[in-house]
Amino acid sequence: MTDSYLHVSAVVQSILIATLIAVCVGILVHRSPLGSSAATATASIILTIPSFALLGLLIPVLGLGVPPTIVALVLYALLPILRNTIVGLSSVDPATTDAARGVGMNRLRVLTRIELPLAWPAILAGMRISTQMIMGILAIAAYAKGPGLGNLIFAGLSRVGSPNAVPRALTGTVLIILLALLLDAILVLIGRLTTPRGVRD
Repeated sequence: MTDSYLHVSAVVQSILIATLIAVCVGILVHRSPLGSSAATATASIILTIPSFALLGLLIPVLGLGVPPTIVALVLYALLPILRNTIVGLSSVDPATTDAARGVGMNRLRVLTRIELPLAWPAILAGMRISTQMIMGILAIAAYAKGPGLGNLIFAGLSRVGSPNAVPRALTGTVLIILLALLLDAILVLIGRLTTPRGVRD
């Protein structure tokens, strides 16, 4: 039970941090094709680094445990959220923003009241993809003594040949799948509750 809670907690924290970073970067670069390409390419390169290698690079700097785990998960979660933020903001009809400015809204109000709400479904879709992705990646963090169900899987795999080895590893794997489905359902519900009806329909 503790491992399940720690697994979900690490994923949720990482997704929130990654979303904050990705949305801020997306806001800064979405109007610039060069900036958008550079930001997306950088996030893509990070995603190609094998998780064992990334954790190995982070351990000498951050030590073992939670810090390298969270940093690695945040880095892996960035690309889908960043890409969807750029796509969502770029898809807002210029006529809509022009009309908002015409009634006296400044740039910040247009962003927070028009552009981000319209881009929110795309951003949330990126969050869902990243959540599913890092749910599995977190299992590898047991290598760095990170939290979560990876410790249960590694404990089972390290005792292959004993009666409880395979059931323990399978339990950890099944729990990760179930928790991933649960988090996805929660994100879908959040989307239903927070997306304006006109945008959702």
